[in-house]
Parts: sequence; structure tokens; C-alpha cells
Amino acid sequence: MNKQLYSYANTTVKKPDFPLAVKVVMIDLDGTLLDTAEDLALAANLMLQDLGRPALSVATIKSYIGKGIERLIKRALTGDLDGEPESQLLEKALPIYKKHYAENVHVNTKPFPGVKEGVAQLLQAGFHLACITNKSESFTLPLLQATGFHDYFEIILSGDSLPRRKPDPLPLTHICKHFNVQPHEAILFGDSLNDATAARAAGCHVFCVPYGYNEGHDVHELDCDAIVPSLVEAAQLIVKAVPNK
Repeated sequence: MNKQLYSYANTTVKKPDFPLAVKVVMIDLDGTLLDTAEDLALAANLMLQDLGRPALSVATIKSYIGKGIERLIKRALTGDLDGEPESQLLEKALPIYKKHYAENVHVNTKPFPGVKEGVAQLLQAGFHLACITNKSESFTLPLLQATGFHDYFEIILSGDSLPRRKPDPLPLTHICKHFNVQPHEAILFGDSLNDATAARAAGCHVFCVPYGYNEGHDVHELDCDAIVPSLVEAAQLIVKAVPNK
């Protein structure tokens, strides 16, 4: 493909030729690897029921996903993406939500179409695989175990694994250091502004899928190297980089 110019953060950079040569593939969980919206909504509505509040639609709660569970709870309580409920209400709601989500973490959750096939292609090609999510480790690990993906990842970073999480670049730079690669030798597959922002700040490549959550916004508005229909197509746009001599 011909190189084209596009703008990001007031700088002009070259859009890369495909396939991209990388060594590490990082994959987001909610909205990219797994469709978790129904179970997140189930837990939210059970929480709201316990608090004597009306239930919300799955579509509404889906638009609240992307900044971690605490932010999801704040949005469910206020009906506002940037809403801040009273501290006492939030303090009461948090353990209720966590209890319900722990009990229902894998009721309806399933891989998105093409995920199993795409991950299989990535493994066969010899890429290092990492999972980076803003979900708490107490939910991330059981969910990956239940869906059969846990052992495919050489490292899993949850929202509470490091001092900062996406959209901060720290999880991505941590992965690069773990595998002793340069940022341009790594790529993140994601579905949201969090993913695109973190990847650009870290200096990594980023592909986005259109089927995820992205807080209700169109994924085509994001600054990424490609919009890919599934992880199968994503795997076809990268090749294993040749080791440095």
C-alpha cells in the first residue's frame, strides 16, 4: 500500500505500509477479544435493583464501558459519562457491583467472531501475545480461564496490575520492556479511544475493530493504523519481524 499522511496531535506522520513487521501483539479484552457487555449490564442492573433504582438497557450500559468498573458504576448511577455520584452512594454501590459481577462474569460472555481463528493464526506465526485490559485482575483472570484464552498470553496486565492504566502508555511500554522490543515492534489490537491514545503515546502501532464499545462513539473517528473487521484480518496485516542480528 502507498504511504499516506495523516495528522495526530498536531504532528504529521506517515501511515505505514502493510503488512507491518512486529514481534509483539497486545490485545484488549472488553470489546476486542470478548463480548462482555451483557454480563457487565447484568451486574449493573442487579446493583441498581439492590439500590432501588430502575434498570438500564444493555445498549446504554454498553456505552458506559471503557474506563474500568468504577467509572461504569458512576455512569450507571448518574446516567452521565462524566457523572460523579455522592461519595456515600458510590462507596455503597462498588462492593454490590463487584459481588454481582464476580457471580456472573461468564454467563453470557463469549469471544467475538473471528477471535479464536485470529488468535490461532497469531500463535502459529510466532508472535508474542499479551493481554492489556482496564478490568480488575480479580475478574480478568477467571474470565480468560473460563473462555480458554488464559494460556495463550505470555503476560496479562489488568487495570490494577500497574500504577497507571490505559489511556496512559505505561502498560504498553511495560510490555515492550518485558519482551525487550522497541515500541514500533509492538502493536495493540483494541476498540476504543483508550487503546488508540495509549498506543500513540507509547509509540506502538494500533489496529481497531468496529464491533467494540468505544463509549458509544464511531471507531472510524479514532487515529489508528487500520480498522479491521476481525482479528483474522488483523493477523493478515502483520508479519513476524526478523530478529536483530
